[in-house]
Order: sequence, then C-alpha cells, then structure tokens
Amino acid sequence: MLDAVEAKAKAAGSLTPLKIDKTNAVRLLERRAIAFELRDYEVDPEDLAAEGVARKIGLPCEQVFKTLVARGDKQGVCLAVVPADCELDLKALARATGDKKVDTVALKEVEPLTGYIRGGVTALACKKAYPVYLEETAELFDVISVSAGVRGVQILLAPGDYIRIVAATVAAIAKPKSG
Repeated sequence: MLDAVEAKAKAAGSLTPLKIDKTNAVRLLERRAIAFELRDYEVDPEDLAAEGVARKIGLPCEQVFKTLVARGDKQGVCLAVVPADCELDLKALARATGDKKVDTVALKEVEPLTGYIRGGVTALACKKAYPVYLEETAELFDVISVSAGVRGVQILLAPGDYIRIVAATVAAIAKPKSG
C-alpha cells in the first residue's frame, strides 16, 4: 500500500499525498467506532526519526509514539511502543514480557513480521496480533499519536482507546535517549 501512496505523491510532485488512502489501521478504528484524527506530514526518506514526525504534526515528542519490533528469548515477538524522544529499555521490556533477554529485530525482519515498513509500523491491524507493550507515560495525555501504517500519516487517539484496541500492557519500558 505504501508504494501506491508514494507513487501518488510523486505524481503530484511532492512526497506527501494530497488525498490519504485509508489504511488497515484506519479501517480497524472505523469498524470499532473509535474516535481518531489523521495528521499527514511530508516524508523525508533520509530522516524517518520520530522526533521529526512530532515536529511536523505539531505535537510534543513525548506525545508521539513509535512502534518497535522486539523478540524475547522465551515469549517471542512483541511490539514496544515508546515516546519519540525516548529509546526502548530492553531490560525493562524483558521484565514486562517475562523474558530473560529481549532485543529489537533486524530491520529486514520488520516488514515480514508486521506487514509494515520502517517509519510506518503500528500495532493497529498488524499482520499478526503480537503482544503490545506501551510506555506508561502514554496515559498522562488526552491524545497520543501513532503511525497509521504508512509513512506520512499519523493517527491521534485517546490512549485508553489505543490500549483497548491493541490489548496493550502498560509498563515502564522507555528511557531517555543516550548521547
């Protein structure tokens, strides 16, 4: 689907499509009658950092969440959702999942596992219903932002709705970025 969106954008002479196609994540929210807002932004393929996305959609970094794919030694694949200005605390995620060790998966595994590419990964309508772990600070906000399943589109929704729809476990799994 991303290729179709990017092709439309390039044909229109920009990296951002003028009309947003419905993603599987959007369809899921509509089917479940979950209130949400879409925000699109211009994609820079050289800079897919979540902090840049936050700036482009006009939200503080701590309110924009990125979804990372991880694998534990006992429990297998899971999704970790952390604020844009933080990094995943692998030890904390291991404690939350019941694993002894957890690591993020190689980039080449992300799309086969989730159906999404880097910069567009979301727990909403993921290829498989993996366990989802959401950084507890999400509950401090009325609205959080997560990927809509494609680069260039974010979904804003209430954290409680997100937690319910993806069956997220809320835990302290983020730490400030080092360096």
